[in-house]
Amino acid sequence: MKEIIKLAMRNLKEHKSKTIIIALFLTLGVAIVVMGNSFLESVNRGLEKDFRANYTGDVAIAIKNPKGSLIDIFGMNSTNISTTLPQIPAIPDLEKVQKIVDETEGIKKQTKLISAQVVAASGLEVDLSDLADRDDLGFDDLPISMLFAGENGTYWDTFPEVHFVEGTYPAPGTNEIMIDTRVKNAFNSLYREDLKIGDTILLLGANSRGILREAKVVGIFNPPNENSAMFQIIYSNPEFARSFADLTYAASFKDELPDSVDLSISDMSEEDLFGDFDDDLFGEIAEDDSFLSTSEVDFDSILGDTTLRDELNKTDDGAWQFILAKANNPDAVIETLRNRFQEENLEVQVMNWKAAAFSYSGTVEGISVVFNVLIFILAVVVFIIIMNTMIVSVIERTSEIGTMRAIGAEKKFVRLLFSLETVILTFISSVIGIIIAFIAMAIFNSLNIAITDSIAKMILGGGLLHFSPNAGIVITTIIVALIGSLLSNIYPVHAALKITPIKALSSGE
Repeated sequence: MKEIIKLAMRNLKEHKSKTIIIALFLTLGVAIVVMGNSFLESVNRGLEKDFRANYTGDVAIAIKNPKGSLIDIFGMNSTNISTTLPQIPAIPDLEKVQKIVDETEGIKKQTKLISAQVVAASGLEVDLSDLADRDDLGFDDLPISMLFAGENGTYWDTFPEVHFVEGTYPAPGTNEIMIDTRVKNAFNSLYREDLKIGDTILLLGANSRGILREAKVVGIFNPPNENSAMFQIIYSNPEFARSFADLTYAASFKDELPDSVDLSISDMSEEDLFGDFDDDLFGEIAEDDSFLSTSEVDFDSILGDTTLRDELNKTDDGAWQFILAKANNPDAVIETLRNRFQEENLEVQVMNWKAAAFSYSGTVEGISVVFNVLIFILAVVVFIIIMNTMIVSVIERTSEIGTMRAIGAEKKFVRLLFSLETVILTFISSVIGIIIAFIAMAIFNSLNIAITDSIAKMILGGGLLHFSPNAGIVITTIIVALIGSLLSNIYPVHAALKITPIKALSSGE
């Protein structure tokens, strides 16, 4: 084996031009793959660390996804066309669900969450009509934000990383809120006024009822991670947030109706439908302009008894959209909870952090798929070029192959020789490509380049552009390069071995 390796090395040196061409393509391809995957690894690692620590926890429990919809803690992604944003329903059978969670081993901390989307507004009413005339406004200048409300007593214990600029947490049972500095800056930019602690603003909910509530700012904070992909946030008490999330008794009220209602209009007479009318009624109205003021009609009784309606429109104090937990072994806990919920026939789902933050992780995964497709196309092109170069190289070495065959070399020996040449060239080129990639990544990381645009942050999974290589990426890249090179070497060698030794020698002459 030692002698054949020496022979392979000698052959690579003798055919320098072909060796250099193939080596350059391999080095460039390996460097691109390593840098690209290291960037995606950095994005995924940073996104996971940030969201698990501060927003989703390790395990999230919510109602099962309705048909055509996908739930995460940022809302309901729905394919159903609607004029309003669909709201996340409350967890059904919450007491049973909570009991199972409490009985599950491995959960370190847990809390509950309500999530909604709101717009912060100034003044006594919301008027955003002048926004169309403001050319100076971008997306980051709009005070649109997520409204999060955690369970009192457990939420801040589960997610303690709050960096206050000033102020404090909202007091229980109040309309107090604490706002992200990005919300403050957007508010200041849009309304041209400085939002301070103690100010009262309006919050407009993005739900079907157009909820509008006054809120008092008691805290201003920076995000736990300044480069976080997370959208800007307003925190409030759960009592205050439930109206924005449509968590009313009516929303959770279940009433079984019969399949058919035996009330046919066709069977009713005109008198049944409209009752007795005074023929002179309209005439009297025309003659007396003060009819409405003098009439003794009881307008409050027109709709009948509205007590039930009023009760159903009240917020459900026991309703929650999510249970979030941090666990020692998230995968095991998720599996245990799924089995228990299935046994109890509970209409809830258990998600890991990635599913609970799908609005963000899904975007990053999409970019990863696109990148891998591009890498695959690049690899195919590179290996086609390598194959063509090897075909030319093998044709030029036809007489050499014929000489080896004439002196007794078997086909197996020739294949092994060419395979060793390919492996040696690919391995050396891959190592050089990896070294170049690591040098380039180290230089780039030292610059600490960050982006501030919110849309770009969400797409890239964070604002800090960074590379995080690991051993898995390096080893996988080398293995793929070796396999690809060996595959591209099969056809040229196979074609050369079809030539008989005599024909090969005569061709060389």
